[in-house]
Amino acid sequence: MYTLFEPGDLLNSPYEALLFDTAKHSFPIRAHWHHYMEIILMVEGTAIVESDEKKYRLHAGDMAALPPKCIHAIYRETGSAEHLIYYVIKFDLNRFRENIGYVPQLKSAIQQAVENSDVSFYFSSQELAGFPIYEFVSGCVREAQTMHYGYYMIMYSYLNCILVNMLRIWSEKGFTPSYEVSAPSGSSIETITEYIDAHSDQPLKVEQLAARCNMSYSFFARQFRQLYGRSCKEYIEYIRVTKTEDMLLFTDYDMTYISQAAGFSDCSHMIKTFRKYKNITPKQFRIQNTKFRRSS
Repeated sequence: MYTLFEPGDLLNSPYEALLFDTAKHSFPIRAHWHHYMEIILMVEGTAIVESDEKKYRLHAGDMAALPPKCIHAIYRETGSAEHLIYYVIKFDLNRFRENIGYVPQLKSAIQQAVENSDVSFYFSSQELAGFPIYEFVSGCVREAQTMHYGYYMIMYSYLNCILVNMLRIWSEKGFTPSYEVSAPSGSSIETITEYIDAHSDQPLKVEQLAARCNMSYSFFARQFRQLYGRSCKEYIEYIRVTKTEDMLLFTDYDMTYISQAAGFSDCSHMIKTFRKYKNITPKQFRIQNTKFRRSS
């Protein structure tokens, strides 16, 4: 059973940075998630970034920030064979836990932004004007490549500047996160999504997931919604729909196989749930999208 989860060594590799070139790297980027936060800064071309059901169109100079654990994919516009170049930075948000003056912990600030549906993680080149975004992002890539003495501290400094500038942009638009301390990471409910991803092809009951976290059903349900912004049942459905979408785009499996592999009880259940999230049937979705995704 394949999973959407992309493992990473947060302990030994808390930062990753590179310049991504579609002429040199495998593309498109299929749906996946990880514990890193990710920043995409477009250099050349136009990319579509999907992040937890939100879709951003990035032109040169635009940036998208992808919170930890969000399911995301990157591809070209429909019918395009355009050459794309963009910077990618992945980093462990747990390392940004200090309160800086009157600025809240950056991890807490990002979590609060995720929970606010009015906050956008897309930043246009106009919004970033006057901020040396290319200098800081390219600096992270340079430090990751050279790995000179103290490069972690330099990258940490650059990323602090980038994240605080995001907070400034949000503040100008009316969102200012509260000054609070985020809960320590590593609790069982913070890793239960890995279990859901790995076992989504099997029957999953919220009561059993709560028991795995040593929580009552009601407490687990409240904590899950607070942490992930949706109910556990909705999250399970979303994982299954995302895997269905991926198989429709990148495999020739028939509908019966896909429904079983994604964890649906039968085809009709898959069609009903897929339509609920995508407003289209799986068959229609495959016809409309498979050709251009495979040729990207």
